[in-house]
Amino acid sequence: MEFLEIAVLLVMGHAVADFTLQPATMVAGKNRHHEIHKKADKNFPEWYYWMTAHSLNHGFAVYIVTGSFTFCIIETTLHWILDYLKCENRINFHQDQALHLACKVGYCFFI
Repeated sequence: MEFLEIAVLLVMGHAVADFTLQPATMVAGKNRHHEIHKKADKNFPEWYYWMTAHSLNHGFAVYIVTGSFTFCIIETTLHWILDYLKCENRINFHQDQALHLACKVGYCFFI
């Protein structure tokens, strides 16, 4: 595959994982400060389960496109960290998305 094709597929994978595969419960659940955790019963998963599941979706999308287990692990880890920073209000939504897309461009340079 060529650079542009890989980049477009990675962005498409990101869109699917960040929007289609992220229901409202996951958006709320991955944020440890969200009120859903105050209202939830003891069987509701902790925030880090939601965050990890969401990040694994992204790692898997990167693996599907690149075939690289290394990029899969890198993406899972970086996505977890960036979304954590967003939930902690250390970065905003636009910075979060820009950094996620920068990761995708970075993978293209190493393929």
